[in-house]
This record gives sequence, C-alpha cells and structure tokens, in this order.
Amino acid sequence: MAKLTITTFLTLDGVMQAPGGPDEDTSGGFRHGGWVVPHFDADLGAFMDEVFGRVDAFLLGRGTYDIFASHWPHVTDANDPIASRLNALPKYVATTTRTPSQLTWKGSTPVRDVVGAVAELKQQYDRELQVHGSPGLAQTLIAHDLIDEYNLLLFPAVVGSGKRLFGAGAVPNGLKLLRSQTTGSGVVVTTYARAGALQTGAIGLDT
Repeated sequence: MAKLTITTFLTLDGVMQAPGGPDEDTSGGFRHGGWVVPHFDADLGAFMDEVFGRVDAFLLGRGTYDIFASHWPHVTDANDPIASRLNALPKYVATTTRTPSQLTWKGSTPVRDVVGAVAELKQQYDRELQVHGSPGLAQTLIAHDLIDEYNLLLFPAVVGSGKRLFGAGAVPNGLKLLRSQTTGSGVVVTTYARAGALQTGAIGLDT
C-alpha cells in the first residue's frame, strides 16, 4: 500500500503560495510570487529528483493542477526526472467542477470526494501517492489526518501573508523527524512522519 506524502515549499512564516513565479497564483492580491527562485540550487534539485523517483501517482488540487498542466507537458525531455513522471503517471485532481474531458493532461482523473478516495487510491499503488503544492487540498487532508509523511522545504524568506500549509482546522498530532538537511543556499529540508497523538507537558522550576 502506498504512503500519502506531501512535498511543499514554505517561507519562514509558513506561506506556500506562488513559490515559482510572480504570476503563478495572485489570488487574494498576493504580490510576492517567485520567492523560491533565488534559493533553488543543485542540492535542492537533487532532493526533488529523489522525491520524484519514489512516486507512483499524484494527487493534486485543481489550482496546482492547472499551473502544472500549463508547463510540464511542454517539457518533453524523457530524461527529465520530474517532467517524465508528471507527464506519464496517473494524476488525480481534487475538483467538484471539472469533468474528465476538461482535464486534458494525459492520465488525469477528477476526484469528487478526496477524503473518501484516499484509502482506495493508496491501495492501488505500492510506493508513494504524492501531493505537491495544492494548499486547499493540503488543508483538507491535514484536517482529516490523512498525510503519512511531510517533505517541508523551508526557505529563508518572509512574505507576511498568503496561503499557508497549516490552518485553523489542522488536527493536533505528533510528528517524527525522519531526515533533515540544509542546502548550500540555506533551505532547510525536512521529512516528518506521523507519530500519533500530540504529547504535551509542563516545564517547571526545580524546588
């Protein structure tokens, strides 16, 4: 059975909106798109290649799907480790409005009830069902405690506002750090797995 993983770029203040360019997602008046670009180096590229080397299928929010579909089909290099997988592997799109005929990128299927579909989708694959970006979808999955592993790439930037990974509906729980590294440009790359219920305690002075 596959793991459901999410890989996302984050600013220090937790924003994940429009990492790749100024016009990627301007909803809500967001004016700081492209904050990833100055920090994307060979170390980060190698990590992303590794992530895409583990994928069997993708689960994407409609907005991220539209962004990806406008770019990746035009990258036709069969040796590109990211484009080759995005273009060839199944892509499940969380949408209540799009029909199959409206999702023209090869291998795309609409999913109406994402929460109900996750278990079935995981049963169909052996390695990873991957979410990339997709802030709205991410918050839905987090609110229902459905994500098995998080790849969080924390960039040395603060933007002040925008779509965030963790919202008010997040289920309190614990996470276990599986991996951590810092790239040459200062991006902190971490992988966390679910670790059960949130543990709390109290810090007091010895008497």
